[in-house]
Amino acid sequence: MRIDKYIWCVRLVKTRSTAAKLVSDEKIKLNGEFVKSAKAIKVGDHISMKEIPIWRSFKILDIPKSRVGAPLVKELIIETTSEEDLAILEEVKESNRQNLQFGIKGRPTKKNRRNLDGFKFS
Repeated sequence: MRIDKYIWCVRLVKTRSTAAKLVSDEKIKLNGEFVKSAKAIKVGDHISMKEIPIWRSFKILDIPKSRVGAPLVKELIIETTSEEDLAILEEVKESNRQNLQFGIKGRPTKKNRRNLDGFKFS
């Protein structure tokens, strides 16, 4: 099975097009190397997926024929990411949630930057 199809089948991403884009943007590694979408996977391979700011790691246990339901995913793939990395990821997600509640949506606009500059120097 192709790597992009596999990460979609085991529900690591929502759509096949998203899976293909992650692979082409070098955010997916197979056994520690960046690969193309058509790369075939085998049982026992290790997949790493970039989820800012860490790399999440998974071990392939089995290969399905098609996309599987959420309860069956644990029979096909197991996460091998360290607890420290998962804690870092959770902190970043929580920080992003809090920023969203306060109305902070990433990079400030030009108008917001002018207001911030005036606030700093006044």
